[in-house]
Amino acid sequence: MSRFKLTIEYDGRPYVGWQRQDNGPSVQQALEEAIGKFAPEREVRVAGSGRTDAGVHAFGQVAHFDTKRDITADEVQGAINYHLGREPIAVVHAKVVSEDFNARFSAVARHYVYKICNRRAPLTIDRGLKWHVKPALDEDAMHAAAQHLVGKHDFTTFRHMHCQAKDPVKTMGYLKVERFGQEIHLFAGARSFLHHQIRSITGTLMLVGAGKWTVDDVKSALEAKDRSALGRNAPPDGLYFDRVDYPQE
Repeated sequence: MSRFKLTIEYDGRPYVGWQRQDNGPSVQQALEEAIGKFAPEREVRVAGSGRTDAGVHAFGQVAHFDTKRDITADEVQGAINYHLGREPIAVVHAKVVSEDFNARFSAVARHYVYKICNRRAPLTIDRGLKWHVKPALDEDAMHAAAQHLVGKHDFTTFRHMHCQAKDPVKTMGYLKVERFGQEIHLFAGARSFLHHQIRSITGTLMLVGAGKWTVDDVKSALEAKDRSALGRNAPPDGLYFDRVDYPQE
């Protein structure tokens, strides 16, 4: 039995999210079906490093699966990509790992980036791939407000009401807001995140950038520990699962 680690890129628009669900196609399902076309196992399970919601994208999602087939990592990458066909999913790297590697539980940090296109003109090519915000945003104010959210906090205000995490307390390793021409990117890193945490933070920081909220308003929202104190939730369009860190790397 061999265990393979996959690094995966995908456009999340056609999917209900990473996890296999009954209400539509998922990234996990597409991968499992592709692997099932060359692996001898009757049922192949692909375990991901984290879940992404409907419409959320990935540059470096990580997953693992086991197979009895005698096959190299290069052959695994090629076979999966071939059998994915026209699905907007690609295995960008594959490698053999030890049996104690687990894409989810071995991870020590996860990193996300949220992309805002800050211009008056509507999106064309990037529609569904970035959040279009027309009013001019102050990225410096957004960054300053974000620093109140760095560190260990109760993020109840910034989690979805149906979040399944047992504890709303998370440690945010870093939050950075930077402008690149007409784009503003929010970079976030932590060991783990709550459901909608990054989208909720981004939506609230956008209000700061637009001058509708102050830096102190963000601090007050965090301290409220109440979802109703949230400024707004950003759409999934601009959110990307960037990469995952593991101790052996």
